Amino acid sequence: MLDYALLEALAAVVREGSFERAARTLHVTASAVSQRVRLLEERLGQVLVVRGQPCSATAAGRLLCRHAEQVALLEGALRAELPALHRNAGWATLPVAVNADSLATWFVGAAAAFAQAEPRVLLDLGVDDQDHTAERLHAGEVLAAVSAADHAAPGCRRVPLGRLRYVATASPAYVARHFADGVDAAALARAPALVFDRKDRLQQRWAQRAADQPVEMPRHWLPSSQGFVDATLAGLGWGLNPEPLVRTLLAAGRLVELVPDSALDVPLAWQHTRIALPALQRLTDCVVEAARGTLQP
Repeated sequence: MLDYALLEALAAVVREGSFERAARTLHVTASAVSQRVRLLEERLGQVLVVRGQPCSATAAGRLLCRHAEQVALLEGALRAELPALHRNAGWATLPVAVNADSLATWFVGAAAAFAQAEPRVLLDLGVDDQDHTAERLHAGEVLAAVSAADHAAPGCRRVPLGRLRYVATASPAYVARHFADGVDAAALARAPALVFDRKDRLQQRWAQRAADQPVEMPRHWLPSSQGFVDATLAGLGWGLNPEPLVRTLLAAGRLVELVPDSALDVPLAWQHTRIALPALQRLTDCVVEAARGTLQP
């Protein structure tokens, strides 16, 4: 049988990133947390935590952390049926992976609605590219994810959410400077683009479609959804911005579309483990409802 006090210590270290911060959340000493993790490692005969800044879980450690999170969520559901358990009620944490643009446009509404319905469950939101969030689900790092993958991860359920529309935008002055003669392969090869990070392929996909050929573009790297909008307004570069974030700016003429009616739609889905966790189902309901109000059908 697993010792859940030891599992709790392991999960806290991985969640908080250090033994000291884990100790503060558990209201014990850092030495006690270290002893519990070491004892669990000795019992299982393998390393569970990579000690560093921050600390991280090994593959075996991630499996145990996911198990501990699921148990905490199940215990939270049990409290609804057994009120006496509220005397020792703690916090459960539900880890989720979400892409930055969903977080900037619609996901916070889902999270807020969930928090009102499940006041003893905390969300641990990890940000990643929508093409890679499902990998974190498959690796056991999260229990649910907003993903662009067109198939469900092993052991998971996939719920289509809709399409997040992206518009290739730039400031009027930037367009006059770089695209006075129109948008073609030559112009795109000279005009710096804004790219979120090394995983972001949206600008490359749009440029290839607009030029009808692959284009190698100069790039500014800018890992922030709001920063993308601000940089576009400032004339730093052109980029694919989520339409909900720039709708009013386009209407006011502060930004312009590089090529009219050339939006790029990214289908999104909600994927979550098939394990029956009431809190996870409630989060799923909140996510579907929030997405319906923003995403394209």
